[in-house]
Amino acid sequence: MPLDPRVLPSRILLVDDDALLREEFMECFREYGIAESSSGQEALAYLSKPNEIDLVILDVRMSGLNGIEVLERIKRIAPEVRVVIFTGYGSKDVAVEALRSRADDYIEKPLDIESTRLVIEKHLQEKKARQYGPAGENKIERVKDFLLRNLHKKVTLKDASEAVCLSPKYLSRIFSRFAGQGFGEYRISLMVEEAKRLLKQTADTVDQISGRLGYQNAESFIRQFKRSVKATPAEYRKKTRKKKKAGR
Repeated sequence: MPLDPRVLPSRILLVDDDALLREEFMECFREYGIAESSSGQEALAYLSKPNEIDLVILDVRMSGLNGIEVLERIKRIAPEVRVVIFTGYGSKDVAVEALRSRADDYIEKPLDIESTRLVIEKHLQEKKARQYGPAGENKIERVKDFLLRNLHKKVTLKDASEAVCLSPKYLSRIFSRFAGQGFGEYRISLMVEEAKRLLKQTADTVDQISGRLGYQNAESFIRQFKRSVKATPAEYRKKTRKKKKAGR
């Protein structure tokens, strides 16, 4: 039965090549929505697509990519996601290396249910889980949050509708009603705002920015940006830099 979005559990991705441990973990923490991956490569593929993951629990010692390598890649493709490292008992040196590589915390094996729960709750609370309002509005707030989380990925109406358990047609209708603009129009406005931020705050080329925002080619990005801002990305960057110099 679909979960009520008002009490939707936080999403956790468990990455460990030990199938028995994954089974035990999922049994012990059934109150959370948990996805599982048996390898680092599988986890990275999962996170590269639109998702609602808040927290990754990641084993250090795995075949293929090890946990530290996976951690570093997660922080590049999904910097907003928190990562807790699983280490073997007494492997403090591994934990220290993980923390230096931007892990948010670590848990020692063998699995201790209560201490693990405390770590999970700590990080999920710090993520400030949303409190949702009336049914229609809470769906739209979740969709907006989903778009923000996945701003640098190609997100379709179908992706968003699956995240909130609605049909694409119905989501399109209620999104326009509650957000005051269509789904596609809203998504473009978010991307344009992010493009403006990148043009102002980074030295990334227009090609690099269009790629980061999921455009197939720079021409499409430039055309859409100009339609919204009434200036090309290059013109916008030049104008904002002039203003910045004048304000000194």
